[in-house]
Amino acid sequence: MKLVMVLMLAALPLYCYAGPGCSLLGNVIEKAIDPTVSKEEYRDYLQAFTQSKTEENAVDELKQCFLQQSNETLANFEQMMQTIYNSIFCKIF
Repeated sequence: MKLVMVLMLAALPLYCYAGPGCSLLGNVIEKAIDPTVSKEEYRDYLQAFTQSKTEENAVDELKQCFLQQSNETLANFEQMMQTIYNSIFCKIF
């Protein structure tokens, strides 16, 4: 989960810049968090952005990381993303 946090924090400026105006980025995050979305569905959703088997494996590992979390952790993660988006630092973008 630490790796996921690092990746999400690295993507924070992009997420802030895109904000609610970028539904694709929002959907990618929502589908990653959603425990009802399988790895195969997630991989298919991101197929246009993966060009190699290594990238597909990375997508699978990211989704698997979220699938291993409890519903409480997923809810907390979603709340954290909303807090980040609504923060004063995102409002700068």
